[in-house]
Amino acid sequence: MNVTELLAGLQAQHDEVTTRAADLRGQIEHLTAALAETQARLADLDTTRKVIAEAAQAGAEPDPPETSTACQAIVNAFNQHPGQVFRTRELHELLGMPTDEATVNITRSRLGRLTRQGFLTQPGRG
Repeated sequence: MNVTELLAGLQAQHDEVTTRAADLRGQIEHLTAALAETQARLADLDTTRKVIAEAAQAGAEPDPPETSTACQAIVNAFNQHPGQVFRTRELHELLGMPTDEATVNITRSRLGRLTRQGFLTQPGRG
């Protein structure tokens, strides 16, 4: 191989690598633009989610107070014994209600609801 052929081969390789570099720069520009668009969309979605979450919290209304006679009986029991702490089964016994597990669990649910609604306070767990 002579010097002229060697230089021609090197020039051909140089041209191929230059073309490949230009292609890669084009891909980088395209990906950079796509990334910027995606990040802008992500920021918009984050803002929208935050606004909706704040609006939902501000517009959330507490559950309406339960007016069943069982709930009224529970509140009356606490009003008649201020400052006394009741366990659910003790409350059932005081009110003459059945003490089977299903009924006690329903009362636990009612107590939780009355506590969330502000009619009762829970001094601790249990």
